[in-house]
Amino acid sequence: MPTVTKPRKTTTEMEVTSIRLERELKDKLKAISGNMGYQTLIRDILWNYVQQKSGTPRPTFSKQDIRATFEAIAQKDEYCVLSGELIRENSPMFLGLTTTGDLVPLSPQMVAA
Repeated sequence: MPTVTKPRKTTTEMEVTSIRLERELKDKLKAISGNMGYQTLIRDILWNYVQQKSGTPRPTFSKQDIRATFEAIAQKDEYCVLSGELIRENSPMFLGLTTTGDLVPLSPQMVAA
């Protein structure tokens, strides 16, 4: 998962929500969340989903978060995670492999820079 998807609020600013999870799912979330905590991981997953479905730009990364890049063609409008720049459908782009194993859209200008 990306490191931080949205600026953090204090827990006193958040609403309490109850959700039922299978024990196995909760255990796996705890195992992969590490020091972040599984509730924070769940919030990050949900924010990523909401941003992806709503078409808003994904959180920004730094160049240090990118391990490798691959040439690609955008199959739909995307936003570069380094600059927030719109990458139009059917345009050349790059996919960046992040240090966390995610593939993220990158504009050609950001890779060349």
